[in-house]
Amino acid sequence: MDKNFNPDKQHTLAAPISISGTGLHTGINVDMTLRPANAGFGFQFQRMDLDGTLPIKADCDLVTDTSRGTTLEQGNVKINTVEHILAALVGMGVDNCLIEVNGPEIPIMDGSSAPFVSIIEKAGVLEQEATKAWYSIDTNISFYDEKKRVEMTALPATNYQITTLIDFNSPVLGTQHASLKSINEFTTEIAPCRTFCFLHELEMLLDNNLVKGGDINNAIVVVDKPLTNDEMNRLAKAFGRTKVEVKTEGYLNNLELRFPNEPARHKLLDVVGDLALIGYPIKGHIIANRPGHSSNVEFAKKIKQYIKKNKHTKDIPVYDPNQPPVYTLQQIEKTLPHRYPFLLVDKIVELNNDLIVGIKNVTFNESFFQGHFPGNPVMPGVLQIEALAQTGGILCINSMPEGSYDTYFLKIDNCKFKQKVVPGDTMILKMELIEPIRRGICVMKGSVYVGNKLCTEGEFTAQLVKRN
Repeated sequence: MDKNFNPDKQHTLAAPISISGTGLHTGINVDMTLRPANAGFGFQFQRMDLDGTLPIKADCDLVTDTSRGTTLEQGNVKINTVEHILAALVGMGVDNCLIEVNGPEIPIMDGSSAPFVSIIEKAGVLEQEATKAWYSIDTNISFYDEKKRVEMTALPATNYQITTLIDFNSPVLGTQHASLKSINEFTTEIAPCRTFCFLHELEMLLDNNLVKGGDINNAIVVVDKPLTNDEMNRLAKAFGRTKVEVKTEGYLNNLELRFPNEPARHKLLDVVGDLALIGYPIKGHIIANRPGHSSNVEFAKKIKQYIKKNKHTKDIPVYDPNQPPVYTLQQIEKTLPHRYPFLLVDKIVELNNDLIVGIKNVTFNESFFQGHFPGNPVMPGVLQIEALAQTGGILCINSMPEGSYDTYFLKIDNCKFKQKVVPGDTMILKMELIEPIRRGICVMKGSVYVGNKLCTEGEFTAQLVKRN
């Protein structure tokens, strides 16, 4: 990745790019075009050889087959072997891309992600204005398949990293492991690693006419049994060679290993591609013991469900009273025209170009509690809205050139009151710009939290007017 690459922004391709190749299992020659897409589009696949078909989202809930690669299916439309192109896109930092194919399967190329990485580099990666919303894993999430002896765990971490361990009880492979400490290493350390299979699996596929790709020189073949001359001759014919032989390490001589642990690295590549089907970019350390496509997809579903269940907590501002405020009460009074008893913000604890977080401590001494629900003190909803409005006013004024401004609200929409606010509560007032300020008009979304509970929300449109 470019050293100026901003991982907190969304990215797409700078231009469309195409590649052609054979589908490993179908033998069909496929043309694939990667196209730029708008922010928030994600990864979607479209079959161009079928009339009127809609794109299929890269979503673990749409996976219908994992027997020989990962297959997405929606309605009667299928796309096979999606994992290697998804891994390449994630590894190159692309978030939004339409993948068009004129056949049922992504071309296998050399069995790795390297050819796809190469064309993405050629097209270029373009930064988009939209922020990339990472989901940080905040607790251990585990998946265990007792039958296959697969164990996968996601641990909290500050970036996305993966460790894979493989053990096929094979004297050739032994126990191998591979690790990716940063996605920046993907293109050099993981992308070139090709798929592998055992000889007995290859023979079964040949017997059932399932490897129709013609060129099967795109997989590392692990020889797990003695070979007769007849079997050698049959394999030589399948590989289009006059002769094949078994190397001393126990690999067929159809190709040279690119790394001593290339099989383990390819398993890591598959994990990157399959976990792209979660639909959310994550920060966490994935440890995958004996992973495979079916386990990867089940694990992706488990992480996706966890994120959907807990996603609302990701945007909740955290208030630490030990931290010094960004604006004290005295600074707020210099910015806003309000005074006691109508100043409803005590301090500002976070402020940037498009977000502000204010604090209001609610006590029984508030003047309005004398007449509002006597004996049952509840903070009026309209005053919660006013507290948000005042907080938003500071955000808007802070973004303007030098001078004094007043903020007048033009409209307030979609207000919802979900929880009561009562004496003793600390209101966390969050306002964020929905769109850039234009001609002094500000459009914001406001939320009131007490702890991690959302109490009140609404959408605000205000106009900034310079004081004479």
